[in-house]
Amino acid sequence: MSSETTTQIPEAAAEPPPGTATPKKRAPQGHRRLLTRRDRLTLGLMAGVPTILHVALVWVTALASVALAFTTWDGIGFDSIKWVGLDNFRELFSNNPQFWPAVQHNVIWFVVLILIPTPFGLFLAVQLDKKIRFSRVYQTAFFLPVVVSMAVIGFVWQLVYNPDTGLINSLIGANEPGHYIDWIGDPDLNLWAILIAASWRHAGYMMILYLAGLKSVDPALREASALDGANEWQTFKNVIFPTLRPTNTVVLVVTIIEALRAFDLVFVFNKGAQGTELLSILVTNNIIGESSRIGYGSAIAVVLLVISLAVIIPYLIATFRKERRA
Repeated sequence: MSSETTTQIPEAAAEPPPGTATPKKRAPQGHRRLLTRRDRLTLGLMAGVPTILHVALVWVTALASVALAFTTWDGIGFDSIKWVGLDNFRELFSNNPQFWPAVQHNVIWFVVLILIPTPFGLFLAVQLDKKIRFSRVYQTAFFLPVVVSMAVIGFVWQLVYNPDTGLINSLIGANEPGHYIDWIGDPDLNLWAILIAASWRHAGYMMILYLAGLKSVDPALREASALDGANEWQTFKNVIFPTLRPTNTVVLVVTIIEALRAFDLVFVFNKGAQGTELLSILVTNNIIGESSRIGYGSAIAVVLLVISLAVIIPYLIATFRKERRA
């Protein structure tokens, strides 16, 4: 028998019957939009509204204060603004009897905060880092003043310093007529009394910062130090504390800022009078006080801003350099 070889020829695609529309080829599908129009509108509002408020309430007001520092204005009508150049700064540095005492008090504020509550906060952090019992309770108790309003802290300490019924005078027997100790009204005592209240709050803040830094220390460093025969103090001094250098930088900057922006406690106690003058108090008294010297108060605010930037900018530069090297 002879085998026939058959070759299969592919059939042509069937043509559509007459009268029917030819189906269009589907275009290749591109990237789908991940956000709908409603999502974009929502994100725009969420990002735009805070940005507008931040620019309006922070940047615009800051630039306006810098511009007003070279003018004189009583706050009534924009047509009363007059350009005076550097006259406000000349008067501030030479003819204001409260300016240099306020600068001195801000410096004292910083020195006290860096020498007393900061080491005490470090001590608390080291003790709580040992995982003692009820450490969470202790952390909450020491950190509670940080989350409480400074005005509330001022009212609480006013009760403590009350000459007649206050806790301190009652304990030392100075609440009897003729033996009163006026902790708030005495110019030789009131600044130090306020600093005690500020240190009470600042210690909890420092405790949290140092506790976060101690949690990031490699446990292998402690083990290696123990194997070398170092005691607890030697381990902390030679191993642990040098690794806290970034935390120490943050603590230094935070303390300087706290000292410069100190306002609430002093204003609640005695509104910055009788030996408790601060730069922030002078700004407030000149801008919203009875005299309403907005240009002069803005000049004081500019001085305070320059001092703050002189501290913050080097810190940011050093931080950015470390990030680039990393």
